[in-house]
Amino acid sequence: MRVLLRVLAPLLGLALAAVGVLVVIEVVAAWVRPDAATGVVVPWRDWRAVLEDVTWAQSPVPAIAIGVAVVGLLLVLLGVMARRSDITLDGPVPEVTVTTTPRVLARLVGRRVRATDDVAAASVTASRHRVAVSAQSWGAATPDLRDAVRTEVTELIDQLPLHRRPRVAVSVQERKGPR
Repeated sequence: MRVLLRVLAPLLGLALAAVGVLVVIEVVAAWVRPDAATGVVVPWRDWRAVLEDVTWAQSPVPAIAIGVAVVGLLLVLLGVMARRSDITLDGPVPEVTVTTTPRVLARLVGRRVRATDDVAAASVTASRHRVAVSAQSWGAATPDLRDAVRTEVTELIDQLPLHRRPRVAVSVQERKGPR
């Protein structure tokens, strides 16, 4: 969602800036030549003549109004759903709020897991509620390695001052190829 917002925000900003430039051009042109029959870039008087004859009950107007309302509602929902997903930590005092990103937690867990014996590689995803570890072993994937990785991750999470303890999910696969 945040990626979509990062694309939409500049596009909407550029569109509003373009409309602002057009308005400035038209206002300056109207001041300079007040008796002109048309606008410089936009035919405002022609549009006004057409829009004066249109009522809210005519065919395209309600559909356009509903479409604009739906797009606006979707943009509001997109903005609300794209909130930051920070992980709250217990601060040194109650008045201090400490947060970290899921990426930092995933890096911490990934380093600890990769330092475990018989782990060739590991990928970690973390969120406020869950830490998922996918490890690759040098030899055959055994339940002992899964338990060892889970123990390492659990110990690390216990050492961190996390406000809410996330669930831990570990999967281990055998690595293909030479050691």
